[in-house]
Amino acid sequence: MSFLESLYQAVVLEHYRHPHNHGPLADATHRQEGVNPSCGDELTLHLRVEDGRIGDARFEGEGCAISQASASLMTDALKGRTVDAALELARDFKAMIRGEAPSSELGDLAALQGVSKLHARVKCATLAWTTLEAALLDAPEPDRSRPSSGSGGGL
Repeated sequence: MSFLESLYQAVVLEHYRHPHNHGPLADATHRQEGVNPSCGDELTLHLRVEDGRIGDARFEGEGCAISQASASLMTDALKGRTVDAALELARDFKAMIRGEAPSSELGDLAALQGVSKLHARVKCATLAWTTLEAALLDAPEPDRSRPSSGSGGGL
């Protein structure tokens, strides 16, 4: 194993053992559940979106090290981004997991690049991102910049 691979593995294990942003978000404007039926990973994503920008992101759930580390890294990366930038980040992350070279925008998320070689784990790594897309794209407000008050992608 190369030094870079062991460094990436350490990042994933650290985020699994001590996930960032784990727990509920009382003032969330968006809440979305996600499940990976092939391995049992479960995730509930909570977002607070104000004026088209993600002010806070948290998650709850249980699953394998890859799914939990991905959610932890994702919530760190989302804070302060616009909704459109968050959706672009999701596209970049999924492209990396499909085997494309990681975008420089991914930062620490590149630690999950090796998952592209583990086809059985791709859904684990992308669960949080698919849940994010559902939360933002299924939100009832047309411009996705106001707090949600309906069902579906919002609360």
